[in-house]
Amino acid sequence: MTLHTRIDAPPVPAETTTTGALTITGLSKDFHIDGAALPVLDRIDLDIRAGAFISIVGASGCGKSTLLRLIAGLDTDYAGEIRLDGKRIAGTSLDRGLIFQDHRLFPWLTLEENVGLALLNTDIPKAQRPRIVAEHIALVNLTGFEKAYPHQLSGGMAQRAAIARALVTEPKLLLLDEPLGALDALTRVHVQRELQRIWMTQRSTMVMVTHDVEEAVFLGDRVVVMDAKPGRIRRIVEIDHPHPRDRSSPVLHRLRDEILAELTGPPPEKLVHLPVREVQA
Repeated sequence: MTLHTRIDAPPVPAETTTTGALTITGLSKDFHIDGAALPVLDRIDLDIRAGAFISIVGASGCGKSTLLRLIAGLDTDYAGEIRLDGKRIAGTSLDRGLIFQDHRLFPWLTLEENVGLALLNTDIPKAQRPRIVAEHIALVNLTGFEKAYPHQLSGGMAQRAAIARALVTEPKLLLLDEPLGALDALTRVHVQRELQRIWMTQRSTMVMVTHDVEEAVFLGDRVVVMDAKPGRIRRIVEIDHPHPRDRSSPVLHRLRDEILAELTGPPPEKLVHLPVREVQA
């Protein structure tokens, strides 16, 4: 059975871009091990409207990171289609930014040099690049650290620098693969708030993979819950709660507990798209 789910973004201010709509149709992916095909993703159908923040959760091995790699264009060996604003994804592009768990800043470059590096292969005139870099450093609240090297930044600051580098090319879609997983608990909470603020300011479409259900609920407009072996969409949970959010909200706590119970409970005999209950604050 093919699952089809439409994910709607919250209202986007008129002055922001409306590009960044992602459509995934009949997506299946196999790994080949010792000559045998191992299904990793099975018939994923997903529509994400421009400006949405989507969280993807599921057990290890359910294909979350594989899905992100396919969207990024890092792997083109799959069945089905992935389209961004109607154009088929056939490789990497500046239209899609990618942030990993490790910030991957170059240690021999300063913060502003690391951020500016992303502009090297763009058509942006060199005279305009310093201003654009400065604007994105300010966006992630790192003004004053332009000349600092990565080893002089805290883990949270370095990850925010990675976010600035990913956004400096103004991608239509930002993909985040466990971006806060290496941070300590207190820093993680702080950077979650910063990421929420950046998204509300920038309104790029964001798709984040995380193992942290509380994080997924706090940041996402929708949470895509996946099952494993092979990876399929089990349920879409709508987070009907306005941004910016209060993480102590009973609405968020209830949804977190529901998703955790579903992830840790027995798998359903048949995968279906469960209706989303209306959530009252």
